[in-house]
Amino acid sequence: MTQRMHMPSGIVRGLDFLIDDNWSPEQALAVFELLGDLRARIWIHYCVKLQELIRQQRSPMLDADLDNDGRPL
Repeated sequence: MTQRMHMPSGIVRGLDFLIDDNWSPEQALAVFELLGDLRARIWIHYCVKLQELIRQQRSPMLDADLDNDGRPL
C-alpha cells in the first residue's frame, strides 16, 4: 500500500522527492541556502499577489461566502 503525504500546499499526488540521507553538512547547507534564496526571489516578485492569496486561504469564511446549504460559493 502506498503511503500518501499531505503537503502544506494541499497536494496529495505527485512524484516522490527523495533526499540523500548521506549529505555532508556543507551539501545540506548549500541546498538550504538555495531554497532560502529561491523563496526570497519568489516573495520579491509575487509579494502582493502572495499576500492576497494567503489572506484569502487563511481568512474564515463569512456567511456571505456560503450558499443556502452552507457550501462555499
